[in-house]
Amino acid sequence: MPAEYSASATLNRNNSANLTCIFPVPYDAQQCGETSSRTARSEEDREGLWDAWGPWSECSRTCGGGASYSLRRCLSSKSCEGRNIRYRTCSNVDCPPEAGDFRAQQCSAHNDVKYHGQFYEWLPVSNDPDNPCSLKCQAKGTSLVVELAPKVLDGTRCYTESLDMCISGLCQIVGCDHQLGSTVKKDNCGVCSGDGSTCRLVRGQYKSQLSASKSDDTVVAIPYGSRHIRLVLKGPDHLYLETKTLQGTKGENSLSSTGTFLVDNSTVDFQKLPDKEILRMAGPLTADFIVKIHDSGPADSTVQFIFYQPIIHRWRETDFFPCSATCGGGYQLTSAECYDLRSSRVVADQYCHYYPENIKPKPKLQECNLDPCPARWEATPWTACSSSCGGGIQSRAVSCVEEDIQGHVTSVEEWKCMYTPKMPVVQPCNIFDCPKWLAQEWSPCTVTCGQGLRYRVVLCIDHRGMHTGGCSVKTKPHIKEECIIPTPCYKPREKLPIEAKLPWFKQAQELEEGAAVSEEPSFIPEAWSACTVTCGVGTQARTIRCQVLLPFSQSVADLPADECEGPKPASQRACYAGPCNGETPEFNPDNGDGLLGGLQDLDELYDWEYEGFTKCSESCGGGAFGAKGNPAAAHSTVLKNIIEPLRFIQLVFQLKEGV
Repeated sequence: MPAEYSASATLNRNNSANLTCIFPVPYDAQQCGETSSRTARSEEDREGLWDAWGPWSECSRTCGGGASYSLRRCLSSKSCEGRNIRYRTCSNVDCPPEAGDFRAQQCSAHNDVKYHGQFYEWLPVSNDPDNPCSLKCQAKGTSLVVELAPKVLDGTRCYTESLDMCISGLCQIVGCDHQLGSTVKKDNCGVCSGDGSTCRLVRGQYKSQLSASKSDDTVVAIPYGSRHIRLVLKGPDHLYLETKTLQGTKGENSLSSTGTFLVDNSTVDFQKLPDKEILRMAGPLTADFIVKIHDSGPADSTVQFIFYQPIIHRWRETDFFPCSATCGGGYQLTSAECYDLRSSRVVADQYCHYYPENIKPKPKLQECNLDPCPARWEATPWTACSSSCGGGIQSRAVSCVEEDIQGHVTSVEEWKCMYTPKMPVVQPCNIFDCPKWLAQEWSPCTVTCGQGLRYRVVLCIDHRGMHTGGCSVKTKPHIKEECIIPTPCYKPREKLPIEAKLPWFKQAQELEEGAAVSEEPSFIPEAWSACTVTCGVGTQARTIRCQVLLPFSQSVADLPADECEGPKPASQRACYAGPCNGETPEFNPDNGDGLLGGLQDLDELYDWEYEGFTKCSESCGGGAFGAKGNPAAAHSTVLKNIIEPLRFIQLVFQLKEGV
């Protein structure tokens, strides 16, 4: 609360007061000539002779520190002993630079009032040692000094470099805490009631080393926030200032004459004497100041300087970190961080280590959350799921426990945990579907009439629709089955199997030769080699491998032949490459492979319709006759060149052998 000053007064019957003195509260009664003790006055107040204190008045100033008062009324028919007015400070905020000096404002208020029949522009006369609270002003441009008022307004500073203020014409002590009667002062660093640890004293001496080629030189750089700056130049040279604000704005002041100047919102007091120059700045500086020297004579100059430089980077203690435990007793620590006073942000610790005066505070440790912990439910880890897919269950044990301040956990009765819901002991797991077989559409039957085969692809699919393993081999659908085409097949003995006809011949061959590797070991044939002859009957060969598909790596592995079940496909067969020039090939009616090999490249196959035999070539002694027939497709000439001669040769051989 603001300190209060009060006035002792004696009220007569018409409630007019005679103010006798102003003093701080609590105050010494003897200072005002009172004989009653503080206890006596307190007892008097309790007797109810005084009315309650009234509201505080408006502050005498809006900034820069003013005064406010409160009154009370005597309720007794006789005079009341004690004080009927009290004071306190108010508006203790700095005024903007453009507001001007409060005492100067009071002097200028008389500019439009004639003094001895003449108007003057009045300037304040400050720091009067005899009567600092009277309004003395000097007419501008003259030596005329006049007391224009017996006392200044409440809140006016008694002295320019002091917080003491005038109240009711008397100078009252004001501390740096802005409290009336306080004797607390700022240290050299500008910290109220500080110990001087936030700044460092910088003092030194500069000797000019100017020459014809160097007419200017830097004396010293005084950083932002510095206080109590004093420089004294002795010699013919001249001082001047360069400034740079935190926003980067640069300025310059030549200090050409004696006076008080405002440079970047910092007050500069400069004295230019015949043999020396004196520069003073109370601070704190609102910009970086660079003091320079300009060569003005043949002799050397020296500059002595002294100022208090703020320690810009300071250690700042942090708040306590969160407690290590929420209950049952824990600990929490503080830390220290390096803080940049200019930018108001935390920086690396190395900046604070630069200043020897900067001692990093040690962490503070304190206990916290000392209340005992309530009983709680504690669970063991879940067991493994009873099923890897398709839905299973897993369980755990849940018990009521208490933890003491040493961290020891013990089981207690379950009723102690009745205020918190018990955790479940069983839960479902792996509720996704198990992998299952997925069969695709059947292929067309391998024949166009009679009985044949058809095939399909069967995959193991997981719940995400991805191809995977894990399906039971016992439940795998079959991938091959017989099929019957209701169309009758004509002359089955003399015609080729439907599998040999295109395009079903090629499809059956692809199904045989390009069998897909599955997760079950199976024989996989490679492609047939070329026929060993270019005409006539030859052979073809191929490699048969026992292979299996590894689902986890989607790669194929070779196995021994005994690992594969079922009959092993043929690795060799006969092939027919057409008749050789001028030769009549031997034909074995029981071997169809030679015929099939030569028919692989035909686009169509046809059935023959036999019409009888030709006449015998000889009337006796042995001759030959041939079979006559037409293909079902009358436009074909290919079969006439291949099949008809074969049938003819077959009949000739049969006749010669006496069949």
